[in-house]
Amino acid sequence: MKKWNLDGAHSEVSFSVRHMMISKVKGNFTDFEATIEADENNLEGANIDFKIDVASITTHNADRDAHLKSADFFEAEKYPHITFTATDIAKDGDDYKMTGDMTVKDVTLPVTFDVEFGGKAKNPWGAEVVAFSAAGKINRKDFGLTWNQALETGGVMVGEDIKLNLELEATQAE
Repeated sequence: MKKWNLDGAHSEVSFSVRHMMISKVKGNFTDFEATIEADENNLEGANIDFKIDVASITTHNADRDAHLKSADFFEAEKYPHITFTATDIAKDGDDYKMTGDMTVKDVTLPVTFDVEFGGKAKNPWGAEVVAFSAAGKINRKDFGLTWNQALETGGVMVGEDIKLNLELEATQAE
C-alpha cells in the first residue's frame, strides 16, 4: 500500500438538502483532511480516515451558516469535527462500496459511499496523482441534527436526507 496526501486545492466535500420540500440548498466544508493508505488499483483493504472542520461549513449565506454551527444543528464549538473511518471497502463492478464509521456530534453510525475511481496521472512535477468521487446519503436526525420548522402549507423547512459528495484528488507521498 502507498501513502497518499490529499490535495485540498483540488478536492471538495459538499452536501445538499431539501429546503421547504421543493428546492435544494447546497453547501460545502472548506477545511478537511484525510489519511490515505491504499493501492490505487484496488482500494480493498485501504486505510482511509477523514476529519472535517465543522466551522468551515459554508452555504454562501452567513446567517444560515451561523445557524448550522449553533446548538440547533452541529454545535461546532462543542463538537468541532465530523470524522469518518473506513471499515470495509468492497469491489462493486468497476467501482467500490466504502462503508465506515461516521461521527457527527457525539453519534457514530455506519455510512456507505459509492466510490468511483477517476483515474491516475502524473502532475507537471512528476508526482503520481489519483482521483476518486464518492457519494452517500445520511438522515441528519440519526446524528442528532433534529431542528426543523413546520410550514403553513404543510411539510417542513429542512429535509431529513442529506446527500454527501466528495471529489478527491491525492498525490503519492514521498
